[in-house]
Amino acid sequence: MTSPEVTITKGETFDVTVERMAHGGVGIAHAPDGRIVFVHGAFPGDAVSVIARKVKKSFIEADLVDVNTAGSLRVESACPAAAQGAGCCDFHELDPNKESEIKTEVLTEQLRRVAKLEADELERLNIETRELAPQRGWRTRVRLGVDQEGRAGLRKRGSTELVTDVACTQLVPGLVDGIVGENARRFTPGAEVIVVMDSEGNRHVVESRRAPRGRRVETVREVIEGTGTVVERVGEHAFTFPATAFWQAHRAAPEAYTSLVREWLSASSAPADSSGESAVAWDLYGGVGLFVPALHDALVSSGAAEKPVDFASPQIYSVDYSPAAAATKQDCLAPYSVEFRSAKVESSAAQLPAPRFVVLDPPRTGAGDDVVSSVASAAPRSVVHVGCDPATFARDIKAWKQAGYELKRLTMLNAFPGTHHFETMALLQPHK
Repeated sequence: MTSPEVTITKGETFDVTVERMAHGGVGIAHAPDGRIVFVHGAFPGDAVSVIARKVKKSFIEADLVDVNTAGSLRVESACPAAAQGAGCCDFHELDPNKESEIKTEVLTEQLRRVAKLEADELERLNIETRELAPQRGWRTRVRLGVDQEGRAGLRKRGSTELVTDVACTQLVPGLVDGIVGENARRFTPGAEVIVVMDSEGNRHVVESRRAPRGRRVETVREVIEGTGTVVERVGEHAFTFPATAFWQAHRAAPEAYTSLVREWLSASSAPADSSGESAVAWDLYGGVGLFVPALHDALVSSGAAEKPVDFASPQIYSVDYSPAAAATKQDCLAPYSVEFRSAKVESSAAQLPAPRFVVLDPPRTGAGDDVVSSVASAAPRSVVHVGCDPATFARDIKAWKQAGYELKRLTMLNAFPGTHHFETMALLQPHK
């Protein structure tokens, strides 16, 4: 509780002990005057000195000055770039064996506070966790800034300054050899460099312009190495698309996500009045169509025993606003009846046939109330909602609850080891 006499002011240094982690990868502590303190770079159990950067009536945002006594979760840095201030691995000094536990606690807290889930509901859900190996050397694509001397590197957290002499250890071996570090090649000052190592082991290096805050830039200005068209294999399917198009960063993520979609939706039980149901699925924010095969298999599997419904040729509609994703025809999807639409998801739901299944994988900003409401109004039997930000994911779950859907399965996937980020997948079905 805040003391009546506020003593700490902006720029003041003081000591705190971190109690737990909050959303965004910041440690939570209490200042001597009782206010909550959010500290970047501090973990539970750390006794630290901090400097107040933003001071409000009920909380203080502070920067780490020194670790006076390290807590049991703090270990040696796993990333030399992050050790120099790069914004890549904010958990580079956190015990990797405790990472999933902390991320699950953050997710649980967001679901409690934002989605308003009760304790008994959270207990019933029993959030599953899945580790995606490896913990280092997992990232197959990276966007780098270029300084005025033409050197490529990662940006420091909250800064335009770059770390150009060492690479992040998230990156798969060889990804930035000759691109970052001593004697690396030079690029156009102020440009953005996208580097991808695809499933064929081919490296693609392209230059683009820097993206405005909160937006993706997909225009390739110059292909420097490779063809600029990547090949990514998931099972027997080979997807091809521009290096600038979205694809999951962790090399094990596409297989993990599609397996869960296939498993959850194939097991969906049929309601008693399903005789008029069509063999249709929606793949929203679908990108290049990663989930299309899983949706097809789930439709066939779940409808196999239902005589009134013809599931021989299920129809899938994949919607995405990304021109780079929609422009490339995927030969691996030729066996499937799928229609790609380059459009905003929120304006598409009313134009599509009613679905049995829906998968939606929105960007970090989440789907939002309007999208959830429009999808729910089409009354899909089952929905798999993918979220890469626990706060916006929890907000969307609240919207699903208000639309008459309830959580049936919930899995936290540690798809970004060494960082505070993670992926969450939820199975939702109409409340009975």
